[in-house]
Amino acid sequence: MINKFRGDPAILDSGLKSLEELTGVPILGVLPYLDLAIPSEDSVSLGDKKAHTSEKAVEIAVIRLPRISNFTDFEPLERFACVRYVDLSERLGNPDAVIIPGTKNTVSDLQEMEAKGMADQIKSLQGTPILGICGGYQMLGREIVDTGIEDTFGTIPCLGLLDSVTRFDLYEKRTVQVKKMVTGGGPILENIRGQEVTGYEIHMGMTSSREEVAFGDDGAVAKNGLVIGTYLHGIFENENFRNAFLDYLYSRKNLVRGQGSAPSGEGLSNLARAVEANLDMEKIWRMFDLNE
Repeated sequence: MINKFRGDPAILDSGLKSLEELTGVPILGVLPYLDLAIPSEDSVSLGDKKAHTSEKAVEIAVIRLPRISNFTDFEPLERFACVRYVDLSERLGNPDAVIIPGTKNTVSDLQEMEAKGMADQIKSLQGTPILGICGGYQMLGREIVDTGIEDTFGTIPCLGLLDSVTRFDLYEKRTVQVKKMVTGGGPILENIRGQEVTGYEIHMGMTSSREEVAFGDDGAVAKNGLVIGTYLHGIFENENFRNAFLDYLYSRKNLVRGQGSAPSGEGLSNLARAVEANLDMEKIWRMFDLNE
């Protein structure tokens, strides 16, 4: 299969025949270059985000952890805000909000944040909303107690922005799709309290907190309502939460957020239609014994 071809497929005919003769492998077709609104491939596409700046009125800083995971959590925000990925050695500046994303190793990334000064930059912010997702949520707490699951032993101090503790006792990853009720308050969550959000959890460790619970039995909200932690990936796919988060950021600047919508599943449908139109589907069905 030839992918991302930008010209006339007819000019490839002789080349396709030569490929089949040389390899003995059938050519399934030529897919054109397509501009599709579909999720990025996790981590592989993160470098492309360096150029994703704009003249949007609101700036959201996402901490670019060395072992970042699930960064596509934040793509639904890109149509409404300037989403800036900040390396640990960069100056954080004065963003309108900070997000600490998921990570493949919470303790190691936390220690690098401390060593490079990013932890101090985050803690020095005054009145800035801070959201931690999964590993980012764990970092927001008082401490992590690790029994060797993440190659450390003992108690590791965290950012201390939430009164919570995470324990790594078992090498057991929790992966599940969930629906939760918004139960937290404060200037961001209060307007959607009682509404439902959906997402998925994929993490190790268990977190207990003395703070108000953010989403049913998940997450925590600090007393000022501006520091929120959750294990829910895909939280910004929920229009109610996304709007509540963005509207608060815009309102602090006496601005009204413009209309628009986050990417939907239509991009995947367009991709499916392009595949069906440009590939030899009869050959593909035969490969899987799916011919009618």
